[in-house]
Amino acid sequence: MSGICGLFKLDGKTPEHGQIETMTLPLQRRGPDGTHSFSDGPVALGHTLLATTPEALHETLPLTDPASGCGITADARLDNRDELITALGLTAETRIIGDGELILRAYLHWNEACLEHLLGDFAFAIWDPRSQQFFAARDQMGMRQLIYTYAPGKLFAFATEPEAILALQGVPKQINEARIADYLDDLEAADYTSTFYESLFRLPPAHCLSVDANGLNIRCYWTIHPVPELKLDSDEAYAAAFLQVFTEAVRSRLRCNGPVGSMLSGGMDSGSVVAVASRLLKADGRAPLQTFSAVGPDSESCIETRTIHQSLTMPDLEPHLINHAELEPWADDLLSLLEEESEPFDGHMTLLRAAYLSAHRAGIKVVLDGVAGDTTLSAGTLIPRLIRRGHWLQAWRELKGLQHFWGADHKLLPLWFLGDLRRAITPNWLRHIRHHAQRKLYRLRPTYGPLINTNFARKTQLSKRHEAFQNLFHSGWQHPTVERAKSMTHIYLTVGRERYDRVSAALAIEPRDPFMDLRVLNFCLSLPSSQLQHDGWPKVILRRAMNGLLPDSVRWRCGKQHLGWTFTQKLMQARPYLAQAENKALRKELISTIALQKREEGIHNSVQNINLYYLELWLQARL
Repeated sequence: MSGICGLFKLDGKTPEHGQIETMTLPLQRRGPDGTHSFSDGPVALGHTLLATTPEALHETLPLTDPASGCGITADARLDNRDELITALGLTAETRIIGDGELILRAYLHWNEACLEHLLGDFAFAIWDPRSQQFFAARDQMGMRQLIYTYAPGKLFAFATEPEAILALQGVPKQINEARIADYLDDLEAADYTSTFYESLFRLPPAHCLSVDANGLNIRCYWTIHPVPELKLDSDEAYAAAFLQVFTEAVRSRLRCNGPVGSMLSGGMDSGSVVAVASRLLKADGRAPLQTFSAVGPDSESCIETRTIHQSLTMPDLEPHLINHAELEPWADDLLSLLEEESEPFDGHMTLLRAAYLSAHRAGIKVVLDGVAGDTTLSAGTLIPRLIRRGHWLQAWRELKGLQHFWGADHKLLPLWFLGDLRRAITPNWLRHIRHHAQRKLYRLRPTYGPLINTNFARKTQLSKRHEAFQNLFHSGWQHPTVERAKSMTHIYLTVGRERYDRVSAALAIEPRDPFMDLRVLNFCLSLPSSQLQHDGWPKVILRRAMNGLLPDSVRWRCGKQHLGWTFTQKLMQARPYLAQAENKALRKELISTIALQKREEGIHNSVQNINLYYLELWLQARL
């Protein structure tokens, strides 16, 4: 992931000398392979290169088109290069065409409709001197970030990270207290646009913007739509069809000018990525796939650790294991990365930081993962739907299967069934009545989490943000494909991907997720629910597709276990002073009396207390 930035003086003045260079400085850790800039009248563009594709080595961004004068800076990896080259009438044989140039050529050919023709991960900005307009966009799934500020008649500026924009003189640096309230009250997914600064905003996924002297316009250019259900003759045929699409998605993400790495958590999603990627690399005669896994010291008591070791029996892998019992040598580096985080929300990503740090030390720039597997292959509210259709026996079988998969107490099964029954028989009109009643009750008697000061909650109108947050999840009965489409583009997935972006960028690593490929999403959206869950087994089509590729002990593993919190705790134990940081920057008006009392009593190893530390650390660097 390269870093991009730019500014547009809306009063027509020329940017001051060194302004764009000032913006590129905070982005150099993201793009250590070269820094370049471009200026034209009231506009300046910047780029810091992370060369992760063969074409990137031969492309200098920003670049301009001599005929039109249009200039582009881009952070992009396109997966349909051959199609674009053919459609645009370019001759790839004569020279190497970079992804940035392809986007610019697409814009010159189709104007803003070029977005309909781009497949891949991207964020870009184009200056068009013909219309004196900026045009910028972010990919459909939000794999690349774009932050901006806008002062009408004065300045429009954008960048991959907020620090690049804040480096400009005159950009307000006032902390967004509403976002602090979000953090303290577990509302990371409150919206798609806010940041921790009042003057900065996130461009949502699948959105583009245009700005000129007359104003700023933002629009959504893509929405995932339900597709006709795919009808094949057998489970085997479905599995083969999925494997074909998934393999192509993995192949697209192996386009890299160096060795490739992959996260390996021991689950189905990352395991499937590793199984397919390792075979593709071997077939192409490339270096073995390097895997990065967070494990515990005892595989017998930790199912995650045990399954990782089982996954590593697959051939053609070069494994790297990070043991939380041996975190001491990593602690200082992990702390240094933590101190540089862009958002307090990223604090708990100790496990991920450790894995990326291991990859960085191994010289890896591209790391595959399978984060989106849970949403891409979700069956949604399958059991309530079966009950609504009168398929009681099948619903009971699915519920018992889920109980087996998750290892739940059998005594809870009747309660689960009653809960699904209630959801099944509740009509939409009653759902809406109950939702509105809950909203009114919350307005009268709002309740907040254990960290937040009630007065601060009122000051930031936190109750309204809670209400907006709840509205994101409230919906009546919808067609299954509509429900699944919404889950594939859910805000939790967006904020998760943004966190991965920020954490990996600190180590100049580009994460790539085949489950976020639009071809995979559309294929999974066409599947009947029986291919997504059967007899309680989630992602059943993936389990079938991995037959012979992934060890059966991994394919048919029950339950889930995540070591993320364990890694955070171990870091705190390795550096005990972390959780006992003084309240140097933390303003007491933000925090509840109870939370502060717990600190004074020495209750340091709680999630809440660690959250306070992360907030303090972030505020200290900015106040």
